[in-house]
Amino acid sequence: MTATADLLAPLDLAFWNIESDRHPMHLGALGVFSAHSPTAGAHAADLLAARAAAVPGLRMRIRDVWQPLAFGGAARETAPDFDPLDHVRLHAPTGDFQAAAGRLMERPLERGRPPWEAHVLPGEDGVSFAVLFKFHHALADGLRALKLAAGVLDPLDLPERSPRPIEAPRPMLALPDVRRMPELVRGALSDVGRALDIGASVALSALGVSSSSALRSEPTGTRSVAGVDLDIDDVHRVRKAVGGTVNDVLIAVVAGALRRWLDERGEGTAGVAPRALIPVSRRRPRSATPQGNRLSGYLIRLPVDDPDPLARLARVRTAMDRNKDAGPNRGAGAVALLADHVPALGHRLGGPLVGQAARLWFDILVTSVPLPGLGLRLGGHPLTAVYPLAPLAPGQSLAVAVSTYRNQVHYGLVADAAAVPDLDVLARAVTDEVDSLTEVCDR
Repeated sequence: MTATADLLAPLDLAFWNIESDRHPMHLGALGVFSAHSPTAGAHAADLLAARAAAVPGLRMRIRDVWQPLAFGGAARETAPDFDPLDHVRLHAPTGDFQAAAGRLMERPLERGRPPWEAHVLPGEDGVSFAVLFKFHHALADGLRALKLAAGVLDPLDLPERSPRPIEAPRPMLALPDVRRMPELVRGALSDVGRALDIGASVALSALGVSSSSALRSEPTGTRSVAGVDLDIDDVHRVRKAVGGTVNDVLIAVVAGALRRWLDERGEGTAGVAPRALIPVSRRRPRSATPQGNRLSGYLIRLPVDDPDPLARLARVRTAMDRNKDAGPNRGAGAVALLADHVPALGHRLGGPLVGQAARLWFDILVTSVPLPGLGLRLGGHPLTAVYPLAPLAPGQSLAVAVSTYRNQVHYGLVADAAAVPDLDVLARAVTDEVDSLTEVCDR
């Protein structure tokens, strides 16, 4: 390990150490492509393998570090024996892309080599195929994963950008400049104050929590996946009628869908207001930092107990406005920032404990992944839908991710398959909730 190896940022290190066999910490994206021939899937697999060799970020593996000042940490380094064929797999034709994706999402990524995979799933119909991309959260967040995946898709004809400044990798050993000690002390005291504020907010968020047993489960290691497609025009109709943002509407749809799903299960929704973690990227625009998760989050109560769809949306909007006014660096949702104040060895020893504590912090993850407005292709075959797939936190049975691509909104639902055998019911509830909102707004 050289002195210029790229140390994992604290949050990346936390993701690396939280992982277990039953709770792999990879995120995914299931892309569906239209095909010109039955052999399109095989051709796509060949292209992915050939192009992956030229994407530097896909050659990076993660290795443990046992040197002073980084003891117990981990670092990214180029894998000397990188072989794209270890990461790109062509499967037998299937008639159900989402069922296949669920089984593949169960399997942890191999930690001894670059932690990503691309699974090509030819369709039995011969006119479509899908690609499931899997990236470990320590390698990439949603934005970084998108950039890595774009590197193996057909190149886009984009205007040239001015070059960004090159930032040196995090050094393995770095001693503070003595002249900066007063500044560092003031910063440390400020960080302590912020950490106490976040910690108090986390404690308060747990008071009076009323969730549902359907959102909690003992880990089984099983996974199921469902995708939902919505027309973006329907979402905009609701937004224009009641105000707020598109994201407010998409979150309110989740609240309404959960209400329908729980009622159909016969579990009841009276007084149920689960805490949803809404991740917020803290990346600066066109940041020179190529890697490293930069995440905070907002924490809101989903108004599942409210029978009025417009009232649910209004409550979501109020909660999101309150979080935005406070900013992503404060409040219970910003607890991810505390990772910066834990030494590397603390992440290694405390990772499993932190993972188990996720259920005390929030009940469900609801995240959005931005996609480019331009049409994406692979081997000339157009991408028609893409379902983002979030990792499940230990002790939780469901995670929701949303992306907007062209004129469609795509919900990707990931569940513990044993705890949620009726994920298809929840998927239908998402569509029903949008229909209900548009109907009310059109009156």
